Amino acid sequence: MEVTRTFDILAQLKELYPKQDILAGKKEGKWIKYSVDDYIQNAYHLAYGFLELGLQPDDKVITASHNCPQWNFIDMGLTLAGLVHVPIYVTLSPEDYLHIIPHSDAKLIFLGGESMTKKLCPLMDSLTNPPQVYTIDPVPGYRSLAETTAIGVAAKEKWEAQIARNVATIDPETIASIIYTSGTTGMPKGVMLSHRALVFEFIGTAVQQIRDYRHKMLSFLPLCHIYERSMNYEYQYLGISTYYAENMGTIASDLHDIQADGFCAVPRVLEMMFQKIEAAEKEQKGIARKIYHWALHLAQRFNYEHNNLWYRIQHFFAEKLVYVKWREKLGGKEMLVVTGGSSIQPRIIRLFSAAKLYIFEGYGMTETAPVIAVNNPKEHIIKIGTVGKVMDGTEVKIAEDGEILTRGPHLMSGYYKDPEYTKEVIDTEGWFHTGDVGRFVDDIFLQITDRKKEIFKLSSGKYVAPQVIENKLKESSFVENVMVIGENHKTASAIIVPDLPTLRSWAKEQGLSYTDDHSLILLPEVIKHITNEVEKTNKSLAFHEQIRKPKLSIDEWTPVNGFLSQTLKLKRNVLIRHYADLINEIYRHED
Repeated sequence: MEVTRTFDILAQLKELYPKQDILAGKKEGKWIKYSVDDYIQNAYHLAYGFLELGLQPDDKVITASHNCPQWNFIDMGLTLAGLVHVPIYVTLSPEDYLHIIPHSDAKLIFLGGESMTKKLCPLMDSLTNPPQVYTIDPVPGYRSLAETTAIGVAAKEKWEAQIARNVATIDPETIASIIYTSGTTGMPKGVMLSHRALVFEFIGTAVQQIRDYRHKMLSFLPLCHIYERSMNYEYQYLGISTYYAENMGTIASDLHDIQADGFCAVPRVLEMMFQKIEAAEKEQKGIARKIYHWALHLAQRFNYEHNNLWYRIQHFFAEKLVYVKWREKLGGKEMLVVTGGSSIQPRIIRLFSAAKLYIFEGYGMTETAPVIAVNNPKEHIIKIGTVGKVMDGTEVKIAEDGEILTRGPHLMSGYYKDPEYTKEVIDTEGWFHTGDVGRFVDDIFLQITDRKKEIFKLSSGKYVAPQVIENKLKESSFVENVMVIGENHKTASAIIVPDLPTLRSWAKEQGLSYTDDHSLILLPEVIKHITNEVEKTNKSLAFHEQIRKPKLSIDEWTPVNGFLSQTLKLKRNVLIRHYADLINEIYRHED
């Protein structure tokens, strides 16, 4: 059958993959599995229920929930009923909620459970026309998803013909979802995505997938983000089972528990896993530590394109002695890992891939539903350090100033209630201006070099691309996060958040005394050591790019405190304001 709308996945699942665990969620340590029949029945009952509640075609419904099978029931039920799904993050600021909820014109909102009702309902009391509140998990005093389903069951006969007409007649160009961009500057904007754009994307990535209906994937990135959502559609399109992690702290145990065949991640998650693998070397003793160290360094010679005979011989022994033990902690299987959202250090890809936890980097945006380019495991079109080949059917060109432009069926239908800004980013020839700067490698592979708006100019007139330098600095095990600065100054500098466990361990080895982490980063020995780590990076940089007078901070950078976006990108404007005094100190004596 042909899939042209997101809900067509349900019929394809029924026809091709009638399995018992297409979706699964974890409650109190136990997996609750849903069959294809369960999935279809819940989606249709909710569709009947939505219509019985009086919702009209094109009405908007918000979900604010952690990942769970029920999210999918709502998603499919909404589109079957001709409604528009507006999924939002559970970690937004009050200001963002107070902007998105009224701006979206939502008639109804599904909250995950008690914590979300306590967080959001007091905010909505200040709104003129707040949406009706329902909860996914039962919460006293609120209507629940189960009640909506029951309403749908009772009203099935009344609305069955209407839903059947929707399935027969809804146009692929119909808006299926509005996704509010997390953004690193300004208020979130509502990206309108049609069925056509969403389907084009998940089918486009599905044809490159090397996993199938026999496999399981773990999902933990927020489903409200287009990247994880599109991958979930892809899994369902292929009949791959999707298991939702209990929480971010259970990822490793959940991977082990279900013996997962892969997952999606953003670079920050993989960076943290990488740091744990590196740190584990210190726990080894004697010959075991030497073998572990050798295996770590051998991994950095991994290459998807060609590995010579001598490397393959060494890899055989590293696999038996070290790499297999890493996988055992995650369930033991070889895995496929897709990463996107921001650039990832090539050394992380090499290490994981050498251990048969194969990482494939891609690139896209909410406005492009999302994938523009991705490394292709099925056809072995892969190059580490790039985001892969442009998707079939997608056009990409590099503008004179280096900006990446794209057009095709993957493009959004525009920003909700903002035609003027839509015209700013999509030109008269239909090209979407991504704001990213890049180039083609070997005339095939797209490489992202920086964000156009983040590249800054020194007072000398030289340009600095901060992301490239930040990734190089984060290759040090002593650097957890970093922001390169220096716009309109003579030299570039950086605010560095050190990896405190690694720094504390090093300080103990050096016999240094300190009272707390703040006093630790003020020690002359620590400042000198971090400066030496920076100097290692400086050797690989052009003179004008080199970092001078870096400053340390023990602040945690997270989406919760607003220093990172929901996709873990630096919110540079926020960070620059927060560190204004520290930045002034860096440049105080600049001549």
